[in-house]
Amino acid sequence: MLLLSSCQQKSEGQPVATIDISSETGVAADALVSDADGMLAGASISSSPCTLTDFEGVVLTHCVADPAKHRIATAHTSDQDVPYGSFDALGEAEQSSDIAFAVNAGMFDSDGLPLGYYVEAGNRLSELSRDDGSDGIGGNFYLLPNGVFYGTGGNWAVKDSDTFYRTVSQRPEFGTQSGPMLVIDGQLHSSIQDNGPSKLIRNGVGVDTDGKAHFVISETPLSFGQLARFYRDELKTPNALYLDGTISALWNPSAGRMDNRGAIGPMLLVENIEGS
Repeated sequence: MLLLSSCQQKSEGQPVATIDISSETGVAADALVSDADGMLAGASISSSPCTLTDFEGVVLTHCVADPAKHRIATAHTSDQDVPYGSFDALGEAEQSSDIAFAVNAGMFDSDGLPLGYYVEAGNRLSELSRDDGSDGIGGNFYLLPNGVFYGTGGNWAVKDSDTFYRTVSQRPEFGTQSGPMLVIDGQLHSSIQDNGPSKLIRNGVGVDTDGKAHFVISETPLSFGQLARFYRDELKTPNALYLDGTISALWNPSAGRMDNRGAIGPMLLVENIEGS
């Protein structure tokens, strides 16, 4: 990501277990789901918190974090004060056996630093941004309202940034700001078109009324509207937040998948609780 929106990055690597869609134009979504299932054959699918689904002809990977089984943390910089930049580097530093899955956690600047609010292990490393982009610096982050995904222990939430500013007084254990919001109090973001012309690999996060966090990444390009509708209509999350596009990435160890579409900034780690 250059400047302020990681969506501007165009380089894409080859994930370990995903679908090469470069020549799949016109291929039915159910065929892609079948192909992906075949690619994952032999992996520990039964233990994976991630499943494939078809929504409006688009293949999505849907990963669920359950407070009874998982904890969530943010990660960005190694003990040597160097940004990880990839799941591979993160895996070298973390006990991968504890990781259920991980995703990129939002947007970052040209130095790889988190853009907007960012808390890691209870330490606030970047303050909440309430900038409207009127200084000429644009990008999806400034398609207001943007929002924050945050939590402490097994209590997780997504709130638009203004609501977060007004109502959250105690610093959470983790938090990351991104934008735009996809769903706000059960309604789609007012600036998101039903099916806009921009279609990319995209990912997001939402928390349902049972407190489970739903992480979704598309396996084929989709619009903002499609991703937002999936959260509203299928997952029924009252609030959902866009994390990124183009370099959106997933690490799912139990399925042997580690995406590498380009350098990423902060990450969200969903870790298994011992004995769960």
